[in-house]
Amino acid sequence: MESVICILLSVWLAVVNLAGLVLMAADKSRARRGRWRVPERMLFLTALLGGAAGSWAGMYLFHHKTRHWYFVLGMPLILACQIALGVWLAIR
Repeated sequence: MESVICILLSVWLAVVNLAGLVLMAADKSRARRGRWRVPERMLFLTALLGGAAGSWAGMYLFHHKTRHWYFVLGMPLILACQIALGVWLAIR
């Protein structure tokens, strides 16, 4: 049973991190074209749901939101909390 949970969690994390990366790319592309933007709330929600690594990577890969202090500090902080939670769950 535990292996099924691990597999499902791994799939979830892969999907949500890919979503965070894609959302950063899409928002950057839309910003360049002057089109409708992805709300910052959605970017943070994706990170909070487990996609902090993908969102943080997307920030620097696409040079997007790197001048906003709340993204520069928030994404690594969310990722650090998620890593700490993962370690805590692993040793528990």
